[in-house]
Amino acid sequence: MTIHCPTARHLGPRNGSHFGALLVLSAGLAFPVMSSAQESEQAGQPLWEVGLIGGAVSTPAYPASNQRNQRALALPFFVYRGEVLRADRNGVGARLLHTDRVEFDIGFAASLPASSNDVELRQGMPDLGTLIEFGPRVKINLAEPAPDQRVTFELPLRAVLEFNAGVRQVGYALEPKLAYEWQQRGDWRLKGAFSLVLGDQQLNRYFYEVPSVYATANRPSYDAQAGLIGSRIGIDGIKRLGPDVNLFAFARYDWHDGASNRASPLFAQSQGSSIGLALTWTLSRSQARAENGAH
Repeated sequence: MTIHCPTARHLGPRNGSHFGALLVLSAGLAFPVMSSAQESEQAGQPLWEVGLIGGAVSTPAYPASNQRNQRALALPFFVYRGEVLRADRNGVGARLLHTDRVEFDIGFAASLPASSNDVELRQGMPDLGTLIEFGPRVKINLAEPAPDQRVTFELPLRAVLEFNAGVRQVGYALEPKLAYEWQQRGDWRLKGAFSLVLGDQQLNRYFYEVPSVYATANRPSYDAQAGLIGSRIGIDGIKRLGPDVNLFAFARYDWHDGASNRASPLFAQSQGSSIGLALTWTLSRSQARAENGAH
């Protein structure tokens, strides 16, 4: 899985785009910055690495919010490049199929919570908790314009779970994505992508519904519908600064024209942007080498 939380309130929420939020490859979570940044995982790299990661991210509090969620964290990270089980810069999960043309995996994505006390339109409503997404993803290699470049199509479908004084499912997310990857460009590895973020009725209710009990004179009740949450364009990059240090960066622009729930009183604006930076420092790595790496 790649940790692109489509709803990540960096999302992200989801896109997350998508930290989406600033999460780390620790206990199964990761920087949204890494969510789509592609680093070539070739055979011969260390089977595992451990180290520290730190950075900052600024994103909308939730899709179409006019208030922001900004975080800075420093945490340990763990990378494992097994043939099936993997925890690497592309995400955390199980890779079930990997060929030159097609990849199929099952994994997780995550995003940080947002307090309703910090979001004017949600005052008095329940907080938005930490979101964990879990499910399958298909990635197809469409073309390779040059030896170090490729065009891909990704289709992740994930159940979205909220962790907030308990665990509950809050719907399903789908994010078809067309991407152009530069596997190497000097010391940089870059990925540009365009995607659509869609949610079922339950997920859209999580972000946009106003139950009658929380309705006010300025916030009428609203019943959210399934459909488009927004469109997203972004670029992620990884730069190797030394044998043990990497720089991660991402920038993303989301627009919500045509979204299914523009009529919601919680829908504040039709566009939003996210940016993030992170540094990783590898402290130790295995002598054993990965036998089979991600393309």
